[in-house]
Amino acid sequence: MVAPRIPYVLPFPPPPIHPKNATTLSAAIDAVTNFLESRNTVILTGAGVSVESGLADYRGEKGTYRLNRTYRPIFFEEFVGNHEARKRYWARSFLGWPTMEKAKPNRTHKSISILGTLGVLNHVLTQNVDSLHHTCHPYLRTTELHGTLRTLTCLTCHSPYPRVEFQKTLAELNPKWAEFLHTATEAGIFDNDHRREQSIKTNPDGDVDIPGAPYTKFHYPPCPKCLNSNNIKVLVDKQGSHQPNELSATNGVLKPSVTFFGESVALGAKAEAEEMVDKCGGILVVGSSLATYSAYRLAKAAHDAGKDVGIVNLGGVRGEDFFFSNDGKGKRVRVDFSAGDILGGVVKNFGGEVVTREQDEIPPSRGGVGLEG
Repeated sequence: MVAPRIPYVLPFPPPPIHPKNATTLSAAIDAVTNFLESRNTVILTGAGVSVESGLADYRGEKGTYRLNRTYRPIFFEEFVGNHEARKRYWARSFLGWPTMEKAKPNRTHKSISILGTLGVLNHVLTQNVDSLHHTCHPYLRTTELHGTLRTLTCLTCHSPYPRVEFQKTLAELNPKWAEFLHTATEAGIFDNDHRREQSIKTNPDGDVDIPGAPYTKFHYPPCPKCLNSNNIKVLVDKQGSHQPNELSATNGVLKPSVTFFGESVALGAKAEAEEMVDKCGGILVVGSSLATYSAYRLAKAAHDAGKDVGIVNLGGVRGEDFFFSNDGKGKRVRVDFSAGDILGGVVKNFGGEVVTREQDEIPPSRGGVGLEG
């Protein structure tokens, strides 16, 4: 069996700007506006869209893979097959969840919402697991290709469970960790701003790494439905935390409702995304390097079908030589500006309400905190 790998952690080559005059912001906005004139375009978003919401991206200039070359997310088989790996995952997720929970839609999400209201867009495909699209524009149909961190799914009974409730139980089972999280949050340690030298970065999947932290002592609860079932054997310790055994190692194990590395995209999401690309006139990629195949194949399918392909992203993207070769039959646009700048300008061009960027003050650091085993 071939072990799954993290695709394309190194930067892609510089992008081929198209049209060639789209090197200024105003020209780039006009180019994307022209691209969307057909009003039959699907938009595909990635982690770069959520950066202004205080969340990290993976491959951007300050992305997780660029700043931390040793970072490695958990793989599906590792989570399913290793109790210690699950403890480590949930400890890091416990620390990162407040940042995910408090994140709010930014000007890019709001611009997409307005473009939906104006009839320019009718469907959003997203690789993001933060659910900010749903929060910002619940009326605009959105397909979450990789799921959402807002819920968990039991590996045994497949029932959903709210992440908010799970976080409360984690805090009860791990009081020292809860105290550390409270103190660190008050001190602003988890603020994802590059100007704060003492900050601890929260990764795009809600993961926070604390070097030297006692992950082996972390406790996580089982699925409450399985625990109360007469037909499913679930072992817990006296505190109520999950205890695996040889015969029922994963009974009652709750997993985030997201697609891990090494795991297949949910069939429903995959089919819905393919249907939308098949029906659309073109696809606009925003804030994504298309490094993961689940996203790249959608853009490739549009290209192969002779549809329009556009890309709004800071930095290079997978397959650009392919998309912008002479073989492309539909319209093409490629601009190297932030999603917020471009889509905000596009909204204005279509006569929508101007969306401005909100600047938050950065409070001063209030000292360090520690976590003891």
